[in-house]
Amino acid sequence: MNSLLALVSLILCLSIAWMIPGYGASAIVLCAIFAALVGTVVSQLKENSNFLLRIFLGALLVRILVGTIIYIFNLQDFFGSDANTYDFFGFALFKVWNGEQFYQHYVNQFAGGEGMGGGWGMLYLVAVVYSLIGRNMLAIQFINAVIGAATVPVIFLCALHIFNNLRVARISAIFVAFYPSLVLWSSQGLKDGPIIFLIGLSVLATLKLGERLSVKYLSVLVFSLIALLSLRFYILYLMVAAIAGAFIIGMRAITAQSFARQFVIVVLLGVSLTYLGAFRYASTQYETFGNLEALQRSRLDAAQQGESGFGRDIDVSTTSGAISAIPLGLTYLLFAPFPWQLASLRQSITLPEMIIWWASFPFLVVGLWFTIKFRLRQASPVLIFTAMLTLMYSLFQGNVGNAYRHRAQLLIFLFIFVAVGYVLTKERREDKKRRELAARQHLGFRPVHPSTSNM
Repeated sequence: MNSLLALVSLILCLSIAWMIPGYGASAIVLCAIFAALVGTVVSQLKENSNFLLRIFLGALLVRILVGTIIYIFNLQDFFGSDANTYDFFGFALFKVWNGEQFYQHYVNQFAGGEGMGGGWGMLYLVAVVYSLIGRNMLAIQFINAVIGAATVPVIFLCALHIFNNLRVARISAIFVAFYPSLVLWSSQGLKDGPIIFLIGLSVLATLKLGERLSVKYLSVLVFSLIALLSLRFYILYLMVAAIAGAFIIGMRAITAQSFARQFVIVVLLGVSLTYLGAFRYASTQYETFGNLEALQRSRLDAAQQGESGFGRDIDVSTTSGAISAIPLGLTYLLFAPFPWQLASLRQSITLPEMIIWWASFPFLVVGLWFTIKFRLRQASPVLIFTAMLTLMYSLFQGNVGNAYRHRAQLLIFLFIFVAVGYVLTKERREDKKRRELAARQHLGFRPVHPSTSNM
């Protein structure tokens, strides 16, 4: 398997360097450096490191392939036009860093527009990469591919930490590695891939801190939250609330020592974020965007975009209107696009993965029920964050495409519960077969050998 992955990697990299002269080779080299750094971290995990390295590399190769196809055929506008936005404004920021003040106008334009609501962190990522190798959108896609593939071991570790079940962890990792929409959003120059990775990393750090105080994981958590703030500010609020709620509930049996540890962690986290200006910046964003009127404007704009808008008559600017909008928004967030909405090629290509997702939903219900009943404390950060983000997106989603895209931020955790439900169902079937076989043997029945069945 290792030899096959190495051969495929070599062939793919050489092909990209040959097909995209001037950009392919430098993008591959930068991708290889970042992938080696991730691989080094993963290899430090004594148990399961071989599996994680293989699935990380497999996930990375799939994302590189998809990203290359998007780049060669100029499909950025088809799949995610934001990639062109980040490329343009990131290049402008790179120019400003090099003393060309003419481009400051464009940077200010972004800061006065989308930058007010987040996304400036993506500009810095693009500008840093362009500072290293020049303007190269393919390199941004490949960096995002590494980040997307790095999400796989993070979710594996989260699942293993909560359920202590290797089968659950491996199934979760496989879903995150190869589920089409998760591959798609982390194969482009979009901020979705980094956001998903940082959400998973924040939860993993929180789970580790629930066991013991660690400077390493506290630093990882602070970094992840600051980075999330730079990409999508409201997720910081949700994540901090989930972390605080998890520590209040307690991820392990509460003792005086664990209570003191959790109190210290919360204080240190609050001081760190305050010192770094995270809460001040987030408060500014909240004053601008954190009200129902702004939510209604955002939702109405999305609902009026083409034929994929829905609920144009819904008004979430009041409390009663917001509550009444949740059922429809939740339905679209979890299940759209529906078969009768597949009116275009972009919508139709989602059908295969939607069939997988719809078929997985019963396992999700079983897994959630088991988790709430038997692993509530251990899974509290995941449950609280997922529930809050689901409600928020249910409120302001007014477009099928946006719902499909934002659902990816939930899928990395929902697939953990799907894996739990699948494993539980499979184990119950195996137990039933064993009981039936034991009963047959107890009654004196013996299996008949095929060669003697006709004698």
